[in-house]
Amino acid sequence: MYLKINGLNLHLEDSGNPDGLPLVFLHSWAGSARSWTYVVDALPSCLRTITLDHRGWGQSQSHVSGFDLAGLASDAKEVVKALKLNGYVIIGHSMGGKVAQLIASERPEKLSALILVAPAMPGPMPFPPERREDMVHAMDSAVLIQQAIDNMLTAKRLSPEVNAQVIEDALRGSPEAKHAWPVSTSQEDIRGRVGLIQVPTLVIAGELDKVDPVSELQSELLSRIPHTEMVIIPATGHLSPLESPIEVAELITRFLAQMLGQKL
Repeated sequence: MYLKINGLNLHLEDSGNPDGLPLVFLHSWAGSARSWTYVVDALPSCLRTITLDHRGWGQSQSHVSGFDLAGLASDAKEVVKALKLNGYVIIGHSMGGKVAQLIASERPEKLSALILVAPAMPGPMPFPPERREDMVHAMDSAVLIQQAIDNMLTAKRLSPEVNAQVIEDALRGSPEAKHAWPVSTSQEDIRGRVGLIQVPTLVIAGELDKVDPVSELQSELLSRIPHTEMVIIPATGHLSPLESPIEVAELITRFLAQMLGQKL
């Protein structure tokens, strides 16, 4: 389905139990709503799942602006408002995790919990400008994207189907979307804000994540957010929703069951 959000047609998938606890999924840079497909498929059917294509990615429209954290957060918040979600949970991966951190730091009245999957750090990405520019061009061809998958993004071999999906999603991104995250948005510093997060928070990390390593998540994120726990998925890299979707779904389910005090 599509919603008119901030002047753009944004694509999302709304599935599961319409009366269930709403989970709002925010994907990574170079990903799409379908990056969450295998996680969503493994979740209990009693939950309601909303997976959003960020502007410029997947099937959503793009624009020349709005790719900063505030713009991406505004899109997600307007989706929540349009769907009239109450007691919702935000689940963000990588770039989507940093967007989720900003939203949660604003203490939305109807937000119940926060789940961060291999999230980007709240501080600036510690790469020099030339390396960040290289990240943009790494999305220029299937060959370069495959190199990133093999050498940086994964620790497990993806199935041919999933591997093809990752390449297709990365190639499909608009030029503005591809450029904004590594060059500017990833450099935004919200370290002073994340301490304002009050809802229960789960961080799911990949043991072998080269992009956002466990040690950095512990020092840069967990140390700043109260009421936070971290669980590490063994032998998994940065693309944990695609490398280890069953494990991610099980951890989400367990966390939500503990939060609600009931079996899901």
